[in-house]
Amino acid sequence: MSTSTTTLSLPQRRARPARPGRAARVELPLDVRLMNGVATAVFALAGAGVLAAGVAWLMRSPVFPIRSIQLDGDLARNSVPTIRANAAPRLAGNFFSVDLQDGRAAFESVPWVRRAVVRRIWPDRLTVQLEEHRAAALWEGAEADRNADRLVNVQGEVFEANVGDVEDERLPSLAGPEGSAARMLSLYQRVQPAFARLELNVERLHLSGRGSWRAELDSGATVELGRGSEDEIVARTERFVRTLTQVTARWQQPLEYADLRHAEAYAVRLRGVSTTPPPAGGTAPRVAKTN
Repeated sequence: MSTSTTTLSLPQRRARPARPGRAARVELPLDVRLMNGVATAVFALAGAGVLAAGVAWLMRSPVFPIRSIQLDGDLARNSVPTIRANAAPRLAGNFFSVDLQDGRAAFESVPWVRRAVVRRIWPDRLTVQLEEHRAAALWEGAEADRNADRLVNVQGEVFEANVGDVEDERLPSLAGPEGSAARMLSLYQRVQPAFARLELNVERLHLSGRGSWRAELDSGATVELGRGSEDEIVARTERFVRTLTQVTARWQQPLEYADLRHAEAYAVRLRGVSTTPPPAGGTAPRVAKTN
């Protein structure tokens, strides 16, 4: 039994004559092109793997430690050692792997720090730009939170800090629904100058759940400011302040209570002065001093 071998020859393309000054292009067979493509892909994957391994090593390597942290900003409530002690232990990784967002959160968790911006400085340093809260008022929120140390900053934001740090600053108290701090601070900043003209200060400003305002003064007097827009409350207060001295001057007694919730007038009660029923046939009550 004989075995025959047949050789198939591929049809040959007629080569185009090369143009003068230009090399002839030789097209590789399909199997060669496939092998070249596979080899290129393998080398690319291998290179990517080496690169990934190098990056992973670099991220874990102690070769690039963070050697210093530079703090910038006006610090009135915190010292540099205090901030470092509170925030630095929460920074994980080396120069390349440290998470800047986690770093920002670490510094902003320090009491009195409002905002932190963390940046890398080659080759081994972090710089942190800090902004502290500036307290404008004490905050009384929901009844369950009355014992919490909470304040309002000049931006109208509520934050937690040691109230004892500001006990010498005689800050006013704002008491209202959660989320109303900015609105309350804005009204306080507008009505306080009016009361200051009478040498009075608003110690506590209260906003009820129904939108009614009440001011408690450092003299012990209470002023019901009523409801309305901020402009309406301010106008009502200004009108009251302009005319109150005419009332107190007559009786030479300080204000104890005022109700501004009337449309065109207000009611007052002076300390040591009371009204009595009118006499028989009279048309107006009598006013008597009760010193």
